[in-house]
Formats: sequence, C-alpha cells, structure tokens
Amino acid sequence: MENTDLYIDGTWRAGSDGTRFDVLNPADETVLASVASATIADADDALNAAEAAMAEWSARTPRARSEILRRAWELMVARQEDFARLITLENGKAGTDAMGEAAYAAEFFRWFAEEAVRNDGVIKHAPATGARIIVQHNPAGIGVLVTPWNYPAAMGTRKIAPALAAGCAVIIKPASETPLTMLALMPLLEEAGVPKGLVNVLPSRQTGAVVDHLMHDPRVRVVSFTGSTEVGRKLLRGAADQVLKPAMELGGNAPLIVFEDADLDVAVTGTMLAKMRNLGEACTAANRIYVHEDVAEDFTARLTKAMAALKVGNGIEAGVDVGPLVNAETRDTVAAFVDDAVSKGAKLHCGGVRPDGPGFFYPPTVLSDVPDNAECLNDEIFGPVAALQTFADQDEVIARANATEYGLVAYVFSENMKRGMQVCEQLDFGMVGLNRGLVSDPAAPFGGTKQSGLGREGAHEGMLEFMETQYISAEW
Repeated sequence: MENTDLYIDGTWRAGSDGTRFDVLNPADETVLASVASATIADADDALNAAEAAMAEWSARTPRARSEILRRAWELMVARQEDFARLITLENGKAGTDAMGEAAYAAEFFRWFAEEAVRNDGVIKHAPATGARIIVQHNPAGIGVLVTPWNYPAAMGTRKIAPALAAGCAVIIKPASETPLTMLALMPLLEEAGVPKGLVNVLPSRQTGAVVDHLMHDPRVRVVSFTGSTEVGRKLLRGAADQVLKPAMELGGNAPLIVFEDADLDVAVTGTMLAKMRNLGEACTAANRIYVHEDVAEDFTARLTKAMAALKVGNGIEAGVDVGPLVNAETRDTVAAFVDDAVSKGAKLHCGGVRPDGPGFFYPPTVLSDVPDNAECLNDEIFGPVAALQTFADQDEVIARANATEYGLVAYVFSENMKRGMQVCEQLDFGMVGLNRGLVSDPAAPFGGTKQSGLGREGAHEGMLEFMETQYISAEW
C-alpha cells in the first residue's frame, strides 16, 4: 500500500511516537499494511494546518469551491475500480458492493459541488419593527469527522464534501479496520485542487484520546460521527463541553413490513437489497422482517431461494456475491445471534453454519418464527441474517415496528399506495422506503429520529450542518 502514514498539512508523516498498527484482509486474515497511529501531538499539528487552510478556503467564492469538488467527482469516477478494489481488500465486501460504494462516494462530490453555489440567504421586512431582517449562512469552523468501517469511502465523502462546500476545513479519524481507502483519497483531492491543510487524516489506535482532544479545542465547531449509538452518546457528552454542533448518524433496528397485498417479486427483491446490501453490515439493513400471515409461507420460500443462491467467497474474485464480515468479533456476534434464535425456537431455512478455514465468513441465513425474546430482534445483527416474524393486523405491526429506541429507517411493501403512505406516516423513523429496499441518496436528507441520531447528511441539509446562521438587523 502506497499511503500508510498520517496526512497532515498536505504531507505524509509518521506519528509523533512512531507507533503503527496492522490492517487485515478479512478474507484471509493476512496483513495488508502497517498504518501510522496518530497521537495528541499529531492532532495539534492537524488543527494548526486546518486553521490556516480554512482562512483562505472560506474566503474563496462558492464557484471556486464548487469547481474543485466537481473535479474530485470526475477523478473518483475515473478511478472507481481502483477504489473498489481497495474497499474490498480492507473491508471484505464483494466487488459489486464495492463498485456501488465507490460510485456512491463519488456522487457526494458532484452533489455538493452543486450545493456549494446555493447557499441562499433571506432579506425580509420585519412586520412589527419595520427593520430589515438579513439572514445568511457562514462556515461554522473546523469539523472533526469520525467515520466507521462499513463504508470506508462513502462515509468519508458524505462528510468531507459538504464541509468543503460550506467553506470549512476538516480532520478525519477513519476506522482502524479500514483506514486505507480514506488515505488513498488524499492524492486525488490534491490533484483536484484542494489546498494543503484543508483535509487532514489521522488514523489512530488512540481514538478516544485523540478525538476528545480535538473536540475540546475552541477552533473545532462541528463534530460529525457515524457509528454506534453507544459511542455517539459519549461524543455528545464531550461535545457539550464546547457546545459543538453535533451531526450524529447512529444505530438502527430497521423494520421491514410486507403486507398481504404486496407484489412479492418486488418485496423479495427489495428485502434482498435492504438486508444484503453491504452484507447486512449497514445501519440501514432490514433487521426485523414482518410478513403478513397470509403470504408468509410464499414469501419465506422465495426469500430462502434467493439467499441460498448467493455465492460466498473472497470479494476480490469475480462472481462472488457475499464476502467476509469485517472482523472476527462481528462474525462471532452474528453467529451468536443465530444460535440464540434457534435455541429459542426459530426455524432455520438456510445458512446458519460458520464455515471452516481462514477469513471472517458467515453464510446468508434465513430464520422464520423468530421469538420476541431473540436477541437479534433487539440489537443490530450487522450481518447476512434475515429474521422473520408474522403479523395479522396493520395497527399491530405498526406498533411492533415502532417499539424500539431506534428510528433510522423502515421499509414498507404494499401495492395500495394510499395504505402505504398512511403506514409510512405512522412509522417513527427518519427515513422510509416504500416498495424500495434502498433509501440512501446524496440528494436526500439521511438521518434518523430517537436514538438514531441528530441532524442530516446529504441534500441541502448536509451542508447546513457545517454552517452557522447569522441574522443582521438593519434599517435603510
């Protein structure tokens, strides 16, 4: 691997104490690279670089920032296969999934290139005082971005692009399992024209200490995190000390509801996408699948056939649908969920047996008649396991779907559009897929309710997360 050091102020350098850590290939458990581990001293250097770069960047015209983001999109699209290969090597996902992520990641640069020139304000006449109300949006300050391992490219670009469009500098702490993709993105940003110091990357095994130090520096004004609700709560506590703007995309426990009037071909296709995209290692993955009792047998048979047909193997090889999970802990957790459900009475239709040999593999698995006390219904499975229950009544299934502390995404399948929309509006989730198994889109506001987070990524709202609203009262 070419770039394995810290990226600070446009230069590659070892960490201040020389510490490094290994990144593994989850398909065979071999070492891909040894990566520099950042310290608090390195974090201070990144802060100084970001402060200097932001002063010049925020003064540029929106169009100047837009053109650089547009160029980044062009370059990433041209190198999509290279990024996809690297994603597969360090994350494990199959080649088709990796190509999809690379395209999705690139699209954030194009979307926010267009949003950079649409920082609209307002001038209006105050009804009571007669003064003019002038409202504008200014860059908030340096952003600290903490990204997860499941989308090593897209979770970074989804934060970098709006921050740069808004006029901010950023410091990124990528997941230790998958730092290589984000490091590989930096030469591309240089080529696109991003100034030195504007984007800094700090892989680290001292994540808590480094991120906490960054969040307590007064130059930092935004913390954007994607990951578990547990870690998000800790970051929110730290953010309170400096009253930082938090953008939190946290955990999920997505329900997927198949009504008796659903087109089962559409429902199975949508369920496969909602469940198996990224091998189920996604906060948007369908976690609780509720099927109306009138169509449960037919739906289960179709879903089992589709799941059993998926080819498991090293994601770098052609024709592989399902690669390994990211690490041993994730694989073992998924296996424990299945064993727990089966021990409590769930019926196993396919999969459910961990294969021998190296690599963190687990087969596509379908469970029906999953009891309410199964652990997989109350926690994110984060793997290729479809857990099915039945229902008979619309109000009942809505109540069951909403009975979770999470509120990220839900899915509904019904051929009756009136019914579908009524159900969507009663679901307490930030996003709902209606007859669709995919909701992620750079043009849409991505985010959840309840314990699934604060703020939105993507759409125009994504740029506003890195801006502060200023109001000027004037008379003339």
